[in-house]
Amino acid sequence: MKLKRHELKDPKKWEEMGIKLPQFDIDKVIDETKKNPRWVHFGAGNIFRGFIAMLQQTLLNKGLADSGIIAVESYDFEVHDKIYVPYDNLGLLVIMNSDGTLEKEVVGSISDILLADPSNKENWDRLNEIFSNPSLQIVSMTITEKGYNLKDFAGNFIKEVMEDIEAGPENPKNVVSKLVSLVYSRYKKGEYPLALVSLDNFSGNGERLYSAVMTIAEEWANKGFVDKGFTQYLNDPSKISFPLTMIDKIVPRPHELVKKSLEEKGLEDMNIIKTSKNTVIAPFVNAEKAQYLVIEDKFPNGRMKLEEAGVLLTDKETVEKVERMKVTTCLNPLHTALAIYGCLLDYKTIADEMKDDCLRKLVEKIGYVEGMPVVINPKVVDPEEFIKEVIEVRLPNPYMPDTPQRIATDTSQKMGIRFGETIKSYIHRSDLEVNDLKFIPLVIAGWCRYLMGIDDEGNHMDLSPDPLLNDLKSHVSNIRLGDVDSVKDNLKPILSNKEIFGLDLYEVGLGEKVESYFKELISGTGAVRNTLKKYLEC
Repeated sequence: MKLKRHELKDPKKWEEMGIKLPQFDIDKVIDETKKNPRWVHFGAGNIFRGFIAMLQQTLLNKGLADSGIIAVESYDFEVHDKIYVPYDNLGLLVIMNSDGTLEKEVVGSISDILLADPSNKENWDRLNEIFSNPSLQIVSMTITEKGYNLKDFAGNFIKEVMEDIEAGPENPKNVVSKLVSLVYSRYKKGEYPLALVSLDNFSGNGERLYSAVMTIAEEWANKGFVDKGFTQYLNDPSKISFPLTMIDKIVPRPHELVKKSLEEKGLEDMNIIKTSKNTVIAPFVNAEKAQYLVIEDKFPNGRMKLEEAGVLLTDKETVEKVERMKVTTCLNPLHTALAIYGCLLDYKTIADEMKDDCLRKLVEKIGYVEGMPVVINPKVVDPEEFIKEVIEVRLPNPYMPDTPQRIATDTSQKMGIRFGETIKSYIHRSDLEVNDLKFIPLVIAGWCRYLMGIDDEGNHMDLSPDPLLNDLKSHVSNIRLGDVDSVKDNLKPILSNKEIFGLDLYEVGLGEKVESYFKELISGTGAVRNTLKKYLEC
């Protein structure tokens, strides 16, 4: 059996393999989507197929929608060529339950995939046609937090953005420039309304998207490439909205054990592929069962009944509370702590780390003890229940092949949100003392230790990708394991960097504490383990 559309015509075979099929006519949905596109999504990777596309599939299964979702890939075109086209745009979602069972379902809601590439005239023309259609309601995206960064560390436009600004909207290279160019086509066609929805996992995603879109639009307007009225259109909430969202579902890279299980059931061509741009993807997506999506209910051209697919639609303030609860306390900081110390202690999975008494205590201290006091209950999600599920069910799930090395990616971009915001809350709250923080500074010190690229046994350790990696490594390059005196002032450029932490750790009284922990962590081989034992009494 192969994951092809014609193979779905024999549902009994799929049923025998324990695989659920779409409960709608895929061909009819594709035809309707061509005529009346309603949802376009930028970023055709694992989180899209494993979560977002399944929202529309749920609505289609219930008879609450009649069109599919159009995937757009703007970064790694091999995803289009190797994972979508050979499988008729179908995917296979594999939910990995904590008891070891697998729930399998064919993803059939993706009606088309297009390349956001002006040099591909057919695809680019089709995208402009879709964006010009009054029926389009939602353009969402998962392009990672880096995708919204138009400037480099020094505050200058990155090369491709600068080239786009100078060249105008005809042949954009940057993903945000491509989006703005397509929205401009919509504006010219009739100023039709549209919701631009960031579903990327970071704070203030809607505002960041708005800022990036407006930056490109204003630069083009100033140079005469677009009408002045275009920026007014983008600033009119009755025409264009940028809803705030909070998304949460762990979707790790496809795992060999899942591939093997599927092949043993009789599925062919389930190969895991690593593209030339280091995207790891397969025809299947393995993911945890738990998922949350909270969206500010601002859709000027209407929307499908997302609440019937489990999405929480609410106001901006509530989304902010849920997002802050998750990103600054109940999940993301715990993930980052496990990523850092998991790499140093040579762990290969998050689940194995949660069997480590010291690491489990570390995340409990960060979440329950230091984080929970600053959480505001958003009401739509209970913080105590959420963090309990994270610590007791989600992170320890032995069948979730998530790795500390994956989560350690882009840590410099995460520190300010995952830890800096809690530190700020301690500073501003009269009933809390920032100097009482012990475990958050210990994680920051662990990150500096991680940047040395040497594990706790003194062996070389590969560091995960990070846009600031070369600069960060340069500051710790003269620090030697076992030589506390070599620390000197080398950490100061990192710990005082407000771009990283959102504040200067020395100014708030934590810089010296982090340095003190760091010196203990580099005192010799085994020092990471000994330091954790000392402060966590494990």
